[in-house]
Amino acid sequence: MVYSSRGMALLLALCIALITSLFLSLFKSVDLSALFVAFGISFSVSYILIFVVLEFLIFRELDKVYKLMGKLKKKELSRIDKQKSAPLNPLRTINEEIYSFAELKQKEIDELKKLEAFRREFIADVSHELKTPIFAAQGFVHTLLDGAVNDKTVRTKFLKKAAKSLDGLDMLVQDLLTLSHIETGQIKMHFENIDLYKLTEEIFEQFEEKADRKEIKLSIEGSPRKVLVYADWQRINQVMTNLVSNAIKHSFDGGEVKVSFDISKKNIVTNISDTGEGIAPEHQARIFERFYRVDKSRSREKGGTGLGLAIVKHILDGHNSKAEVESTPGKGSTFSFKLPRVKPLEGGETEASKN
Repeated sequence: MVYSSRGMALLLALCIALITSLFLSLFKSVDLSALFVAFGISFSVSYILIFVVLEFLIFRELDKVYKLMGKLKKKELSRIDKQKSAPLNPLRTINEEIYSFAELKQKEIDELKKLEAFRREFIADVSHELKTPIFAAQGFVHTLLDGAVNDKTVRTKFLKKAAKSLDGLDMLVQDLLTLSHIETGQIKMHFENIDLYKLTEEIFEQFEEKADRKEIKLSIEGSPRKVLVYADWQRINQVMTNLVSNAIKHSFDGGEVKVSFDISKKNIVTNISDTGEGIAPEHQARIFERFYRVDKSRSREKGGTGLGLAIVKHILDGHNSKAEVESTPGKGSTFSFKLPRVKPLEGGETEASKN
């Protein structure tokens, strides 16, 4: 028992006995010996009654409640500091325990509300993103079924537009699956030594035609060399593909997309810079959220699922890294991320392969 029912009964009985003795002393007919007798009887009776009441009606129930709260606290309140109450104030400690428990539960409720709001927002975003290409493809197909199929020129044009909408739908579904698999841990990282310089060259080759249409120059800063890091090749390929694609998409015609590497003893920072529209400061903290678009109307015109940067964020999280952005509206943006460096040794070996 944390609190002493005997101690409290003793204190209360003593108070009652003193009050009784003081009251009897007001009568002149009561002598000193009678006061001592009255004090003893009052003290004894009060002590027994108070002890019984406290022990069997109050303290035992308080003890049960306290033990229950102790179990709950060990299970769910491990992060809350234990607060000690005065030894003769059990109700205060019970109140503190209940308050602490209620406070934790309120935090859990608030977190659940945030998750529920996020879930509703996410479902609304997905529904909207899916609806756009589906409705577009439906419109083209129904127009053809209504008679336009007989016109060869119109037929070819509308079928190409319907195919483009369906390609966009397929891209969205694939990005959603990728993001879901990464978040749930279904995609495992396969780390190895990879050459970022070579990877960047391969990605530039993929986007060469797209860049030429906007007369954008693709360049890698510095002379050709090995830039070795320890990472998952396929996932970093996705990261670089998304960042280079965004850089080309948002660059002004006739601009430049440049990749550079800042090499230190332990890490290599990869920078992807563009000469484009840039991102306002109030948007920079949110661009890695799913479906977040700085300018929704212009972003939809340029294509994309709105999930590219969210995928980049989660892949880099899996590499214990994060994407950072520096941007000036009207001048361009630079996205960067850090990966652990692998130093090449003589004979073509690396530190990792030697070990």
